[in-house]
Amino acid sequence: MRTAIYARVSTPGQAQAQTIEQQLSRLRAHIKEKHWSLEPEHVFVDNGHSGAKLNRPGLDNLRDRAALAEFDVVLVTEPDRLARNYVHQMLVLEELEKLGIRVGFLDHPMSDDPNDRLLLQIRGAVAEYERTLITDRMRRGRLTKYRAGKLLPWGRPPYGYRVDPDHPRDPDGVRLDEAEATSVSQMFEWYLEPGVTLYRVAKRLTDLGLPTPTGKARWSVSTVRSILTNHAYTGVAYANRLRVVPSKRRLSALRPIGKGESAVQRPKEEWIPIAVPAVVPQNVFDQVQAKLSLNQQKAPRNNKAHPYLLRGLVSCGMCRLSAHARTLHSDKYHYYVCKGRTDALRTAPGERCKSRYIPTPQLDELVWQDLCMVLTQPEIIAYELERAHGGHWAPQELQARIDTLNQAESLLKHQQARLLEAYLASVIDLEEFERKRSELTRKQKALATQRLQLEMTVVERVELSGMASSIETFCMQVRPVLEHATFAQRRQLVELLIDRVVVTENNVEIRYVIPTQPDGPHVPFCHLRTNHR
Repeated sequence: MRTAIYARVSTPGQAQAQTIEQQLSRLRAHIKEKHWSLEPEHVFVDNGHSGAKLNRPGLDNLRDRAALAEFDVVLVTEPDRLARNYVHQMLVLEELEKLGIRVGFLDHPMSDDPNDRLLLQIRGAVAEYERTLITDRMRRGRLTKYRAGKLLPWGRPPYGYRVDPDHPRDPDGVRLDEAEATSVSQMFEWYLEPGVTLYRVAKRLTDLGLPTPTGKARWSVSTVRSILTNHAYTGVAYANRLRVVPSKRRLSALRPIGKGESAVQRPKEEWIPIAVPAVVPQNVFDQVQAKLSLNQQKAPRNNKAHPYLLRGLVSCGMCRLSAHARTLHSDKYHYYVCKGRTDALRTAPGERCKSRYIPTPQLDELVWQDLCMVLTQPEIIAYELERAHGGHWAPQELQARIDTLNQAESLLKHQQARLLEAYLASVIDLEEFERKRSELTRKQKALATQRLQLEMTVVERVELSGMASSIETFCMQVRPVLEHATFAQRRQLVELLIDRVVVTENNVEIRYVIPTQPDGPHVPFCHLRTNHR
């Protein structure tokens, strides 16, 4: 019996406590007792991943291998390790069952009996209820302690503060680190000096050789900003100030969005104040916030003093960072300049980008001419959509998987024919023939299921073909204004139709966005790609 095993722990602390090894040891012992086989690549582990989500690398790998019929049974210590949400449990169990793969639990063995399945569902529902109940109780308990002033809102104390190591969340144990607190106070004073920016403060700290809050040698603008916007330095730390929401923006349009989560502020009436030692006066903190707001309005991405057609849309193809517009020599020369080239905090350790300055007029004109060509020749878009409708637009990896499935199905048909020949020639008996035929049939069903999934993926991607008529209508509407379009009209079209312009040496790649609805949200496409990798 070909076997796979799956183990999971929820927190890194549990992973370090070797509970993963305990689970694997029990599972391997059971396999040895049953005289089953286990290949090293069929050991699937998720360290520090919550069972409340299905998005786990180990589980995803197990499901992908199961679709290829690489094993016959999956062993798990208990249902909670597979998933805490009973709906997720049933989803995975039914998926594996359709592939002809049985799932076994050491602590709660399950058969095909309806009573066992009902019991599994009840256990999953109870586990989900308990998890939700515990989470809610912990949240309400924390809020009660916050309001009573008995709990700090810090997982780690901010730069300049120290806490009692035996009671790190006790507000009574908070004290100032004199050296770091002096540096914080100095940061506020420096930033209020005329002409000083966050970047200059970060560079000054780096030049002085002061280590960052995490012990690094180079200070970043984001680290300085987080210190200058931290209310705790005024003597009041706020709990329940932030909430987690799905991310919609990224620092670079060409880089992954990260964990897919970001924090936003709650309404101020929901904040819970907790007294801590003060570092700067309230009036100084307020002045810094006012300057931060003003400087943000004057930032290059928000500066509209010069007519940059591609403002905020250009990226460097070499280092994958954005390229900001810059004017040099008394408004005589205009360029798009890669951030990785001009940031001294990056160039200090030799990480400076080697890309050249990009002349703004030439790039703006090149992109505008290409955009006009696309809008005046909608057959270009129609041709690409026709390719999608024909299935040729499937990604290379997807097409390769389809080819592999075709080869595997042909091989199985050949094996079935050889098996029948062996039986008719009395090389094998009826029992052996039935056993091998059942195994081949199970593999064929697994391949058929995987083919269906791939075909559904292709169908989802080729449904874009239905947009051809609406796109042609859109092109006809904007075509008359192209020749005499004002800068504002050009900018509006560029923001609507272009996702990103990537410049690599002498090559320019223009990434267009097809509007699916005339009244759709005008949100930069790169901010919506949460699955971008």
